Amino acid sequence: MSRTDRRRRWGLLPALLVAGAAAAVPPGLEELADAWDSLDPGRRQQLQERAATWERWDSVAQEAFLGRMTGWDALDREERAAGRVRYQAWRELPNYDRARVRAAASGYAQLPPDEQQALRGEFDALDASERRGWLLGPELGADYPALQPLLAQVPGDEHDALLDALRGLDSRQRGDLAVLVQRTAPQDRDQLRRELVSTAAESRGQWLRTRLGR
Repeated sequence: MSRTDRRRRWGLLPALLVAGAAAAVPPGLEELADAWDSLDPGRRQQLQERAATWERWDSVAQEAFLGRMTGWDALDREERAAGRVRYQAWRELPNYDRARVRAAASGYAQLPPDEQQALRGEFDALDASERRGWLLGPELGADYPALQPLLAQVPGDEHDALLDALRGLDSRQRGDLAVLVQRTAPQDRDQLRRELVSTAAESRGQWLRTRLGR
């Protein structure tokens, strides 16, 4: 399947993967009074902001949120772990990718139930690795199968830099990189990744052309 076909066919699927569910918001902070002074300042601020958000909600919004919390509590450990992964992936998406995911979610919600079910069935039939790839957003998700060898087993402290570099490339450049990845022996891909990340953003296009021409 071509990259163009993938983009057309799976345009709605990021909405099925990345769910921006709200984090827990305490109704009040009273129960934390004894431990409040020992909390990290950033954590205290976070809790204060969440409590303020709760107070701004009307009763309908509060009841809806409590319903979601009840649903969350009913999930088993694996389902919660998967939900946390999706939520973290959502938080790490650039704003422009979040906008596209929201638009995809809106489009998906407007489809007839049978079309929603068909899309869900196609998504569930994907390889687990490819499903995880969509967590990277619409752009990188479409290119993930070709770029997966470069993304596999990346040290944790280098992961964000690699994603930033990939998101800085346009679709054509990521296609060129995918060709380069396939040409590169597995034992040399770490070096390829380091070169990509260390090359200045404005020079990566030339770097790709030079590497492909070797």
